[in-house]
Amino acid sequence: MPCPWGWFAVTACGGAGNNFEEPVALQEMDTSNGVLLPFYDPDSSIIYLCGKGDSSIRYFEITEEPPFVHYLNTFSSKEPQRGMGFMPKRGLDVSKCEIARFYKLHERKCEPIIMTVPRKSDLFQDDLYPDTPGPEPALEADEWLSGQDAEPVLISLRDGYVPPKHRELRVTKRNILDVRPPSGPRRSQSASDAPLSQHTLETLLEEIKALREQVQAQEQRITALENMLCELVDDTD
Repeated sequence: MPCPWGWFAVTACGGAGNNFEEPVALQEMDTSNGVLLPFYDPDSSIIYLCGKGDSSIRYFEITEEPPFVHYLNTFSSKEPQRGMGFMPKRGLDVSKCEIARFYKLHERKCEPIIMTVPRKSDLFQDDLYPDTPGPEPALEADEWLSGQDAEPVLISLRDGYVPPKHRELRVTKRNILDVRPPSGPRRSQSASDAPLSQHTLETLLEEIKALREQVQAQEQRITALENMLCELVDDTD
């Protein structure tokens, strides 16, 4: 949940039970009053802190031993971010040792920011990619509402993420033949039901042809503008 940018507090289990009244660590980040967007990766115990309107991403490692919060590094760029998105672990490229991928929102584009761990080996890195929560829910909605609890269903990323087959969606459809029109005298044929004349058909075909040409011209213009935008983005990078 977004919180004020400036101070970052970590609340964890303390003493014999869970104590959420006092933070176990307090880290001063900045003096601005923007919005803090935290993203936590439980597999690596790393929390990424992005400030709305800021141009940097600070990340820390969270441990169970004092001082609990360990500063790692800061990623900085030139332009400030208007927002930030975070890719789930199953969407990362394990062959490139990718551990995080952000989507930085600019005024007119969305920039991917990829973070990797340099490794010389081409083998699967078990320490970087433990079993991670998958898309399958551990409980149904009615089970959770009844008070049940369960651990998330984990998946392995050793062979890359393969989306599971979609579960069968059952939809009960009514037969339209069962809905019969009300009995009564049939209406007489109106002028709109009369067959179209040859002149009207030719006029409609000409209008359809003109619309089709206009759509093709717009598609060509959009393609040209997209190519120009890609060239501008490449030049700025």
